[in-house]
Amino acid sequence: MTGESPSTSPTEPSIELSVVVPFMNEEDNIGRMIERVMAALKDFGKPWELIVIDDGSTDQTLNRARAYLGREGLDLKIIEFQRNFGQAAGLQAGFDAARGRLIASLDGDLQNDPHDIPGMIDELESRDLDLLCGWRKARQDALVLRKIPSWCANRLIGKVTGVKIHDYGCGLKLYRAHIIKQISIMGGMHRFIPAWVASVIPSSRIGETVVNHHARQFGTSKYGISRTARVVLDLLAVLFFMRFRQRPGHFFGMIGFFIGTLSALILFYLFVIKLMGEDIGTRPLLLVGVMLFLASIQMITTGIVAEMLTRSYDAPRAYVVRKTYRTVENGNG
Repeated sequence: MTGESPSTSPTEPSIELSVVVPFMNEEDNIGRMIERVMAALKDFGKPWELIVIDDGSTDQTLNRARAYLGREGLDLKIIEFQRNFGQAAGLQAGFDAARGRLIASLDGDLQNDPHDIPGMIDELESRDLDLLCGWRKARQDALVLRKIPSWCANRLIGKVTGVKIHDYGCGLKLYRAHIIKQISIMGGMHRFIPAWVASVIPSSRIGETVVNHHARQFGTSKYGISRTARVVLDLLAVLFFMRFRQRPGHFFGMIGFFIGTLSALILFYLFVIKLMGEDIGTRPLLLVGVMLFLASIQMITTGIVAEMLTRSYDAPRAYVVRKTYRTVENGNG
């Protein structure tokens, strides 16, 4: 059956695994990726589905994916975005649409190996984890432009978030669906999924395992050393949300309290020397004290407003779907 996706019927078989793969301008890779996923899960023995997200491709990526609709042994769902929303939105759309008890995510550039998925499922269950991250120990990328920045980023992210794994950037991850569906991935936050997951479960339930990694053969990478600054800025946002998401007023309030205390000390000092007969009207320190006082009031009121917004916030959709295609074959279990 091919066409727009219907709602899930109670009579549909239970899905054990959903494989989520975002694509953007990967016309030479998408067919090969689908074939590799099918080969990797050929003997899986339980129902599984493949969810492909077309993130605003301008080449033949979507059409080549649609050619697999109706393929025997393949439960395929294609989500077409209205425009390019980024990898984080693509993953979020895939997680939202997934029906599996477990969810595996892959990059669409053929550098991740779907044949690692069955072994990861066994390891996730045997170690009783909620998230198992791939570790590209033998990474097939350029040393200066990819490996060194990635190594520095992984060390920094682990230090700041407290979730210490070797490879935050590996697209191959395996999740328990009920855990990953508790968080929202927005902006470029897909780089910090383990940290976000650690906000809803203990970090001891997050693990990693060595996986295969292949050099890119077709297409061009969407990432480069220029993303370093964005990673740092996103990391600051992650740190804020991890520590102050529920009480942002504490963050702004502490800053306001510190500035206000400094202002009070300066103004008290000026008050004392004024009583001693000295002129303070032309002192720059008076202006500094007054400005610090105003800044402290501003920070405290910002914290109050942030608290109000937190309690009334309704997260916007991070993506817009133009159309959904789906074919169902029950023979893949």
